[in-house]
Amino acid sequence: MDTQTLIYIFVGLSFALYIGIAIWSRAGSTKEFYVAGGGVNPVVNGMATAADWMSAASFISMAGLIAFLGYDASVYLMGWTGGYVLLALLLAPYLRKFGQFTVPDFIGTRYYSKTARVVAVICLIFISFTYIAGQMRGVGIVFSRFLDVPIFWGVIIGMGIVFVYAVLGGMKGITYTQVAQYCVLIFAYMVPAFFLSFMITGNPIPQIGLGSQVNDGSGLYVLQKLNLVLSDLGFGQYTDGSKSMIDVFCITLALMVGTAGLPHVIVRFFTVPKASDARKSAGWALVFIALLYTTAPAVGAFARLNFIDTVNETSYSEAPGWFKNWERNDLIAFQDKNGDGVMQVRSGDAFEGAPEFAAEAGPSGERVVTNTPVADSENEVYVDRDIMVLANPEIGNLPGWVIALVAAGGLAAALSTAAGLLLVISSSVSHDLLKSTFKPNISEKGELLAARVAATAAIVVAGYLGIYPPGWVAQVVAFAFGLAAASLFPAIFMGIFSKRMNKEGAIAGMVTGLAFTFGYIFYFKLANPAANVAENWLFGVSPEGIGVVGMLLNFIVAIAVSKMTASPPVEIRKLVDSIRVPRGAGEAHAH
Repeated sequence: MDTQTLIYIFVGLSFALYIGIAIWSRAGSTKEFYVAGGGVNPVVNGMATAADWMSAASFISMAGLIAFLGYDASVYLMGWTGGYVLLALLLAPYLRKFGQFTVPDFIGTRYYSKTARVVAVICLIFISFTYIAGQMRGVGIVFSRFLDVPIFWGVIIGMGIVFVYAVLGGMKGITYTQVAQYCVLIFAYMVPAFFLSFMITGNPIPQIGLGSQVNDGSGLYVLQKLNLVLSDLGFGQYTDGSKSMIDVFCITLALMVGTAGLPHVIVRFFTVPKASDARKSAGWALVFIALLYTTAPAVGAFARLNFIDTVNETSYSEAPGWFKNWERNDLIAFQDKNGDGVMQVRSGDAFEGAPEFAAEAGPSGERVVTNTPVADSENEVYVDRDIMVLANPEIGNLPGWVIALVAAGGLAAALSTAAGLLLVISSSVSHDLLKSTFKPNISEKGELLAARVAATAAIVVAGYLGIYPPGWVAQVVAFAFGLAAASLFPAIFMGIFSKRMNKEGAIAGMVTGLAFTFGYIFYFKLANPAANVAENWLFGVSPEGIGVVGMLLNFIVAIAVSKMTASPPVEIRKLVDSIRVPRGAGEAHAH
């Protein structure tokens, strides 16, 4: 059976499974739609959380960034895993004990203010749409290559699939769908990693293979060989970092704190029966996430080695089939600068911007790139970082069923997170804006209808952002974490641990953090990308790490404003005590 047929079978079966689960577990009430009825087992919830968490950025893009950035990409590993520790210790059990449906619910009640609730919803929508742009971009890339359709139509197809199981099933449908998606994506990620590790090092365990010798008789270890190969081609050493210490610190902290403030992850801890289960869920999620995250560095290193071995100094006429497959989808390109028909991989960009192709083919049969060449760069090959994991099985010449499995896994990763984010957006509109703010007398049936309409509208916006994204998948997702760190995290943290924080302080802090961080990212990434260099950054902090500065501004403004305004009511201070004190604990006594 040919590879394309296997891809259709694997992807088709996985979609049938997801849609079948969504129909079987269709939400019949608002509680089932928002929090799956509040009765999900912690292990099941941990697996669903892991799928919700391990988005297209984790599955598709992270190893690609590691492959090309090397040591510098370690910020993603440290930030995204460390964030779960923060979430498990500082937020999850307290939020579950509070017992509301959503993050704006917590903020609106804790800060006794409809305005605070609305500001939280605005922050949440900014974060969620920024995040979801990366997921839909991932969906488009997978469909474009494996179903051989343009990225535009790939995103449209993905929107249709998410619509069915997110809008019908709500959180109940999504929870059990995400359990299935986790199984698919982790299997799809690990199997090629086992194959590649064994092929390159003779050891099938990728975590150990990364520290093993390459089995080519050179006696070099994997990272030693990568350093040597990259140095010979003019790149920096793989194990050396180019980022400043302050930027590494800020990006890592922004990703950690952003994790603890992400609404689609936090809402997962409202779906378990009690507060202790929330902490157990976070622990199980960390176990399930660690399987992929400890494998990603090996996958990135193996991908970079294989890519250079199969492409560099290879005649285009003899280029491997996978190169031409991805070239058809505009995600890899060869610009023959010296006219010898041989592909040279060197440091620097081959040409300016993403590739644009002429109608006619070049002398070697390549698609002719019309972009302006970068004059001082000998590099002739452009590769989109987001294809590395998806292309890995083809680059390594693995069996067709492994390629099909990776296609299904990539879609599972992107769709699971997209569904969780869409649910957060829809519940914020229907529950937090309508039910809790503007139309308190709306019926449960009306609220459920509003949630589904909001989810439909959100899918349309998400699709547009997926077709025209502001960066690579992992980059776009990093911006969402920065926005979460700067806006929601301080309000949630102080809402739990500070009885003195009032509504005026929380609102002022959220608005300040969100406006500053969004403005900084917008300026450097969209308005003036040419200025996006370290010399122009504030304190040397890149747009990916600026959420930390926004968070500090949030804390400073919130604390200053709260000191100049009235204290929260007595009942709110008692509420904060009740959230933090374990149920059943009595008064402390002197002995």
